[in-house]
Amino acid sequence: MEAREIAALLDEAAERGARRALERVGLHDEHAGRDVQDLRDLIEGWRSAKAAVVSTIAKYITVGLLGAMAFGFWTNLKGK
Repeated sequence: MEAREIAALLDEAAERGARRALERVGLHDEHAGRDVQDLRDLIEGWRSAKAAVVSTIAKYITVGLLGAMAFGFWTNLKGK
């Protein structure tokens, strides 16, 4: 066998393997590209929601601490 024939056989085997792998995960039809894009959009939405939740929690903690400090300062002044 020549190097070209071996390369062609390897390319064919790689292509078959890729097709089988895509079939196993359900990405073998004409909707596969759209499915992948939908998954990417879903993941991006999850990341955005997670960042918003973390940001909101940090804001509530900050406001709570500042409120507690203000209350403590106010009660300290009221007592004098």
